[in-house]
Amino acid sequence: MGQGTQLPVVNHYTAYKAKPFTRAQRKDVTILYGGLTWKHERLIQGALRNLKYNAEPLPNIQREDLDAGKEMIDVGACSPTIFTTGNLVNFLKKEAAKHGKEEVNRKYVYVTAGACGPCRFGQYHESYSMALDGLGLRDFRMLLMAQDELDQGENGGSGLEVNMSLMLGLVWAALCADLLGDLEYLIRPYEVTPGQTEKVLKQSVEYLYELFLNRPSRGEKYGALAWHLTTNYFTKALREVRKMWDTIEVDRLRVKPKVKITGEFWLQTHEGDGNYNIKRWLEQENSEVIPPAVAVWFDYLMHPLIHRMEHRHAYARHPKAMQFTLKLAERLYAATYNRLRRALASLPNELPDQAELARLAEPFFHFELRGGEGHMLIGKALYVYHHKKAHMVCELSPYSCMPNTMSIGAMANVLGKYPDLLYAPIEVKGDSDVHALSRCQMILTEAKRRAQTEFDDALRSTGLTIDKIRQYEVEHPELRKATYRVPHQGRAGSAANYVLHLASARGLGK
Repeated sequence: MGQGTQLPVVNHYTAYKAKPFTRAQRKDVTILYGGLTWKHERLIQGALRNLKYNAEPLPNIQREDLDAGKEMIDVGACSPTIFTTGNLVNFLKKEAAKHGKEEVNRKYVYVTAGACGPCRFGQYHESYSMALDGLGLRDFRMLLMAQDELDQGENGGSGLEVNMSLMLGLVWAALCADLLGDLEYLIRPYEVTPGQTEKVLKQSVEYLYELFLNRPSRGEKYGALAWHLTTNYFTKALREVRKMWDTIEVDRLRVKPKVKITGEFWLQTHEGDGNYNIKRWLEQENSEVIPPAVAVWFDYLMHPLIHRMEHRHAYARHPKAMQFTLKLAERLYAATYNRLRRALASLPNELPDQAELARLAEPFFHFELRGGEGHMLIGKALYVYHHKKAHMVCELSPYSCMPNTMSIGAMANVLGKYPDLLYAPIEVKGDSDVHALSRCQMILTEAKRRAQTEFDDALRSTGLTIDKIRQYEVEHPELRKATYRVPHQGRAGSAANYVLHLASARGLGK
């Protein structure tokens, strides 16, 4: 190249940089968020408003959000990225049409996932940034939340103050929403009056929203932690919630296959068009669903640190002290969840032991392979299989998701060793529901057959008949209450467990 030749200008890639959200702007700015169920988002709203933040969840995901997302970003992105981008785009479009773009930039910030790693989770914010450019909202603010930090732009922003009180409010809200979600899916398939579960669920959520909205302040440090761990503020409220669910009458003799939902975090948690509304679809197909709990994900984030500490003692300056602290934190977390659960008569599902999940998965998927849900997809499938918690596992993965593709590949090896494990891996693109649901339906047919066989065996082994049980229920109406607890009797199906429970605990049968 000759002297004086002008070199072409190279525009290097630069990642999205969060724009500051300052403390002075807090009172005039609304924090947008989403990605969980409406129950979680409503209780989180209560926790945020309790700390004087204006907070609003985005509308629930719908099919048109997929179309809006495809118009604005790379169509090769995974379906959660496309859906959530389209969801934000559609909301901001409506707000900009009503109030103007300048007002949208001034009025809102959006808290979203932003991290690195093999999952496209690390690229969500780039898709949002691309979409915002397309909308002419380049100055719109996003706060990027990784698993261990929140990026609020230059100088830390400080508009959203990440302190003990905030984090405890969010975690407790998520735990309570998980417990309500378990009740919902446990009871709705057996409700005698259609729609009653939905009605009581909404009452319960609004009751707990007020609870979080009026949560007493106990400072921003360890005083808040001590109060959350010891107070009866939440357990007392959950006992009131339990009374609301007492009013629902159920018929436990309906034989239904139980389906455990696993998969990519957003897809398995979501309730709506983003995952073909698969939980409601399974209920319509005469099934009982075990929904995934956000609480399990929190536990998972904690456990790999403990595991690494046990295997690499040089990981910290004081490894034994660090290991002790982490194990204590894990035990306190499990004890807190179980305390809240007991307030609801221990009806919601218990947390699986993370060490057991890692141990079950280890022959097929090493715990240090991170990304997505790591070893948990295999660990959860084997956990419900060995403990007879479900007849079938339905795994929801974004189309061409790398971490989930690794898990699905490893599951081939698992199924080779456990050929009777019923497993339905569903790749979700967002617009191919017929293919996905028909695939699930094929596996579900066998799950239904197993549930019926299990129930028939329970009747045969106890000598009970449906008529005899019905007569006993007339004399003991407490059995028809939704909050009557039937302990696990070593069968996956609720109906079979109920029959065995009546025989063993109530003296019915032979």
